[in-house]
Amino acid sequence: MFTFNYAEGATVLSVWVVWIIVFVGLFVFNEISRRWKYVGLFSFLVLPIILSILWFTVLKDVTYTDWFHLAKVYSSTAGCLGFWLIRHVRGRNKLTGEEWRLADKKWALCFPPLILAINILEAVARDIQVGLQYTGGGVLADQAMYVLGGSWNFMNGIAGILNIITITGWFGICLRKQTPQDGSKDMLWPDMLWFWILAYDLWNFAYTYNCLPGHAWYCGFALLLAPTVCAFTVGKGAWLQHRAHTLAIWCMFAQTFPAFLDKGPFAVASTYSPVALFVVSFAALVANIAVLIYMIYKVVKTKRNPYLGELYTDLRQYQEIKALADETGDRKVYRETQVQNFA
Repeated sequence: MFTFNYAEGATVLSVWVVWIIVFVGLFVFNEISRRWKYVGLFSFLVLPIILSILWFTVLKDVTYTDWFHLAKVYSSTAGCLGFWLIRHVRGRNKLTGEEWRLADKKWALCFPPLILAINILEAVARDIQVGLQYTGGGVLADQAMYVLGGSWNFMNGIAGILNIITITGWFGICLRKQTPQDGSKDMLWPDMLWFWILAYDLWNFAYTYNCLPGHAWYCGFALLLAPTVCAFTVGKGAWLQHRAHTLAIWCMFAQTFPAFLDKGPFAVASTYSPVALFVVSFAALVANIAVLIYMIYKVVKTKRNPYLGELYTDLRQYQEIKALADETGDRKVYRETQVQNFA
């Protein structure tokens, strides 16, 4: 699937060591940005402003300026800022004296699935573009990377659309209760469980392998694994938040140091094997079809609306995440009403 840059002095060991450094760096950055409120704000507000000035001035001749890379870096950063606001913005009603939280507002909870769907659609559009314009192979006009278009692009585009359809239970998004061990107030999504995350990871890896073949070793492998490992260990239930944090910082790094990915001993290229391209995208499509079938099965069985309520409340994994939530007052009443309405 991949070929290392032996001509520049790379070895299997050296490339794996660098991959591990990237993975650990993303994991550690996510831990720092999620646990310390103002570190997160600096990372996703102040830092992008500083870097943007550099990208469009002193680095304008070396950084990525195509629509896709710019859309990715700014949409992922916007997601991080939105999630930060949901986690930390609160106030007090001047008339009643009651405290309110942005996380309790239903309209605010529409933002996470919206920004997620937008990011997926950006990649779906890219897959379709490569499939249509680069059948048989060609160099991308906007980033000088060779791609090999084919049926795999369209399969993976369908997988991405299915991945959006199977996003459920966003009105169940809640905050993690603070403890001496974890004061992060992570944005938990109890209905976003391991099978959806696995289907997303397969789809996104296939997308990077199809459309960013020279970057897939890092942004399709290490970058996907870091938030997934966090979501199943120290940051349980907050996969989307972890994904946004790691994606945003990676995009900022790639914009600032593009040579790390494109040249030198640690650049890793695709073998451009049609068999590998087909198998990866086919696996992503099958996984997302399976999640869709399971979602439909649960809807029919429980008679719950997967978009207005939560669908997987009877699963042990959902209940484990839900037990971490900090819910009081109106939020608790609202959720109990939803359970009654869709039970």
